[in-house]
Amino acid sequence: MNIQELFQKGGPAMWPLLLLSILSVSTIIERLWFWASLLSKEKQIVNRILDTARSDWGAANEIARQANRQPIGRFLSAPLRLYNPEPELFRLALEAAADEELASMRRGDKMLEATIAISPLLGLLGTVLGLMKSLESIDLGSIGTEATKGVTLGISAALITTATGMAVAIFTLVFYRIFQAFLFNQAKIFRKAGNELELLYRQYWPTANAKGRSPNAEYSNSFGSDGLNRRSLNSQPESEERNREPKPKLKGSDPDLDSSSNN
Repeated sequence: MNIQELFQKGGPAMWPLLLLSILSVSTIIERLWFWASLLSKEKQIVNRILDTARSDWGAANEIARQANRQPIGRFLSAPLRLYNPEPELFRLALEAAADEELASMRRGDKMLEATIAISPLLGLLGTVLGLMKSLESIDLGSIGTEATKGVTLGISAALITTATGMAVAIFTLVFYRIFQAFLFNQAKIFRKAGNELELLYRQYWPTANAKGRSPNAEYSNSFGSDGLNRRSLNSQPESEERNREPKPKLKGSDPDLDSSSNN
């Protein structure tokens, strides 16, 4: 039995099942590509940011900003781009970023959930319609004769949609559970990386706050919000003042001084 005969015997319920299977497969392929690219770079990004934060918070902020295409980079960059935040505000920024990134990782789940729920029902509906069509031709007086042979064949063909719907649902459910496991693992990674970054910040913040500096002070004070280099702008008036200082006059340049010295 080829695909064309399968669809002919399955009836009209086979076409919605075909559409759901195409949507499910396309979503699964997209999610597999997303998770493969994420898991291959995530650990390296976390280690680089945490190692750099132990010595230079400005450089750690720059590394996180460069990794903003990855969810873990955007997550760790959220508190680092704040200027001199208190530890509680630092933690709040981490929690808000984690919620946003984990929610974005659930993209496609609704499509898979709908396929898992609807496919068996469509298959059952196709079977019921096939049974109704087959049982219409049954005559009570011809039960057990050759006339009922076509009815049994119609019942077996009606079960095709149930089998197809269950196959689509089971296939989708397998990958849905795999993606849920990936998401659960991401929540653990986010929690661990966020706790380590917060611990480093809490260790550094009292010293930086006592000195009137933030961990990002060297980075943020060099460049303002408008992108201008503050150090270079502040150095211009100093250089101009040095140029305005009176220069010592050389001997022979002032006649009055020369005459007084000769006397």
